[in-house]
Amino acid sequence: MSDFFVLQKRRQNLLKFCNKLGCNTLVAFEPENLFYMTRFWGEAIGVLDSNGTTIIAPELEVGRAKEESVDSNIVKSERGKSSLSTLIMALKGRKVCTDSNNYDVVRTLKKALPVLKSSTDPFYSARQIKDIQEIKILRQGSKILDEMFELCTNKIKEGQSEIELQSILMSFAMEREMFATGYKSTLNPLIIAGGSNGALPHAQVTKRKFSNGDMIVIDLTLRYRGYVSDATRTFALGSVSNEAKKVYEIVKESQREGLKAVKPRSSCKSVDNACRKVIEKKGYGKYFIHSTGHGIGLEVHELPSISHLSKTHLEKNMAITVEPGIYLPKKFGVRIEDSLIVKNRAEPLHKFTKDLIII
Repeated sequence: MSDFFVLQKRRQNLLKFCNKLGCNTLVAFEPENLFYMTRFWGEAIGVLDSNGTTIIAPELEVGRAKEESVDSNIVKSERGKSSLSTLIMALKGRKVCTDSNNYDVVRTLKKALPVLKSSTDPFYSARQIKDIQEIKILRQGSKILDEMFELCTNKIKEGQSEIELQSILMSFAMEREMFATGYKSTLNPLIIAGGSNGALPHAQVTKRKFSNGDMIVIDLTLRYRGYVSDATRTFALGSVSNEAKKVYEIVKESQREGLKAVKPRSSCKSVDNACRKVIEKKGYGKYFIHSTGHGIGLEVHELPSISHLSKTHLEKNMAITVEPGIYLPKKFGVRIEDSLIVKNRAEPLHKFTKDLIII
């Protein structure tokens, strides 16, 4: 299926959700939404209505916007207030929904337009269900992550620091066109957490060196051709404790039960419950301290949330993670995570083993 027809379908879907809010025009400021709408990722504003798609871009982005976008009209404008003025001229009389929550931008647009709604709902609602091109990209990105886990089995060693392993893995990834996501809540592209650092689900990578008996949590979250692939494996180094082996098997069983619960029309809450039930039954419930998963796509965390608080039901071709974990403070942590596509059942995108590998 060509880019043109894929984007036409996306745009129709975006406008359908836009219309539900009583609007007839979508305006995207966020690069993820601009890319989803046009296939161009950059500093620009995207405008979508029933007549077509327009990209308002500064001169330094115009050339690339023309080359990379699909079936889009490119309008050159200066940055800042000038771009807003150009946008307002293009939106005369429209009922507009925008993904911007910038106070000055929203205030300026409200003064100029009859209807303005600041909402990301049309974008996130459309992006929940992946099309055939998105699934193909996610599969390829996940394959590269599997190769990185295989690399871990050959490169992890005593005396090596978390930072050193991150350098090896990121070099491998970037040679294969996988890059950091730029996720704002972390300073590092990966989570590599040995020993007691593994008890922190979002541990920062440090100079700590791996030692005999460590459990090592490797969480790979990287972007390939715009889309985020996300998977975690926990490795063991040398003579690990019986408790660590026991906890690993509990998390493995928990994840297996969570994957079994994934199917169209099942509630996201039921997937979370399936994972949590196993860990609670084994007496480690209070150490499973995060939700079971989340949607993936153009961002690290998208809809739906796989949580006990979620009211969403799964639909075919959603892309989600299932990632239970147990975190024992000042001792170690274990997490096992797959990204998957919802089909008639869960179709994990990762083939790398979930058996405990002792290095």
